Amino acid sequence: MVTATFRFYEELNDFLAPDRRGPEFSATCARRATTKHMIEALGVPHTEVELVLVNGESVGFDRLVSDGDRVAVYPKFEALDIAPLLRVRAQPLRVTRFVADAHLGGLARLLRMSGFDTLHDNHFRDDEIERIGSAEGRIVLTRDRDLLKRRAITHGCYVHALRSHEQLREIFDRLDLARSARPFTLCLHCNSPLRPIDKAQVAAELPNDVRAHYERFTFCDACGRVFWEGSHWRRMRAILDGLAESASARS
Repeated sequence: MVTATFRFYEELNDFLAPDRRGPEFSATCARRATTKHMIEALGVPHTEVELVLVNGESVGFDRLVSDGDRVAVYPKFEALDIAPLLRVRAQPLRVTRFVADAHLGGLARLLRMSGFDTLHDNHFRDDEIERIGSAEGRIVLTRDRDLLKRRAITHGCYVHALRSHEQLREIFDRLDLARSARPFTLCLHCNSPLRPIDKAQVAAELPNDVRAHYERFTFCDACGRVFWEGSHWRRMRAILDGLAESASARS
């Protein structure tokens, strides 16, 4: 057997057993265990990890752990530029888009409302989410840490918050999404693009009070739904403005 010393930083400690949070600790490893195997055996999904140092050297997930190694594991860096170091992922995603598990329907709708392509279906099984995430280059959003440990999932986020609006803020903060948001450009229901439409074309389908008080509308060609700037729109606009202000304050 092999014994190595591990230390996890910042929010990665949330995944560890209480007695292992914070300081470094020793752990027994199977022979030929990789850093990925040991990190996940200790409870941390590999998708939460941005950088692994072994004896001070940046390594990938396939590096074998040797007896006496000192392994430092870091989450996504917010304030420190680590571009000169080798990260554990082969390449960043060019487009930010998501697939959310069955328990995150509210978050999926809010992300769509923010303009982020987000797939969600209550009937998605873990195998399907893994396939979609891998095949389409989507970030997997889930509260199931075992799902994020699947080898084919290279980009994912464990969602800590329980309420959808808090989940949105968590994902915006973690992935710095505020500057990329394109609010009200995607259908909340089917994730398809929305387009402006003349009021006269949809007037017959509108409730009387909506027809009387609103002039600007968007339309989803995929599912035929019509959207307008009602109270739900104003609430979401306020949330997004708040997220943008928070992002500006941090920069």
